[in-house]
Amino acid sequence: MDDEHLQEYYQLEWYWGYADFRDNMDLVKRLFLEIAQKVYGKTQFTTRGHTFDLADQWEEIDYTKVIKDTFDVDIFNDSDEKILEVVKKNNIELDGDINRNRLIDNLWKVIRAKVSGPAFLINQPKFISPLAKSHEDNPELTERFQVIIAGSELGNGYSEINDPVDQLDRFLEQQELRDSGDDEAQMLDIDFVEMLEYGMPPTSGYGQSERIFWFLEDVSGREGTFFPQMRVEIDKTTKKVYGEKLSKYIQPKKKEK
Repeated sequence: MDDEHLQEYYQLEWYWGYADFRDNMDLVKRLFLEIAQKVYGKTQFTTRGHTFDLADQWEEIDYTKVIKDTFDVDIFNDSDEKILEVVKKNNIELDGDINRNRLIDNLWKVIRAKVSGPAFLINQPKFISPLAKSHEDNPELTERFQVIIAGSELGNGYSEINDPVDQLDRFLEQQELRDSGDDEAQMLDIDFVEMLEYGMPPTSGYGQSERIFWFLEDVSGREGTFFPQMRVEIDKTTKKVYGEKLSKYIQPKKKEK
């Protein structure tokens, strides 16, 4: 939980039948622009040290290429040792399980922090995108896009996998990562695989949370969420009745200097 990720999560999602990620990118771009114009009466915003104009041309950032250009890392062919060396050289702190996926994606996050946008991140590798359909011309890349604004990812969409065999293989790879300690890896969802066996047309999905409005309003997550987490407070009567049992949980207030 941090300024951009809180315990409540209000989201908007859709599936668009017989559409692909390119169709969805166009729709999302028009959606952002119309909301900005109708709700705020403007398209230019400043937030978190970034200024961006939603009416500008949306840049397309190639995941593989931008990491290669910035860090000289080939995400498909360079060794884990080389990537880890680059991560350490750039003083990137890693939490939790350290595996190839996390190493590479943390390099991208360093780049992302400097992107004001509006932009789409495209061509993410299959091993990082377990739910996105692969490109026909390059099966190692996926038909996935993310909305990048003010150094953060504000939306995620892709052409959905509708092949149950492919999806099961992806889930199993992700579950192995999860079992080894990677909490960010996708867990196995065998019910979803079974549903795909019954059939799904070519489809593109997209999802976003209320976080986009924290950015457009230039407020923190705590200010923007409907039910912000509050500080724990134990009333006097409860303290009196259960004082001894609660003593180790009740922190005395620090005296003001």
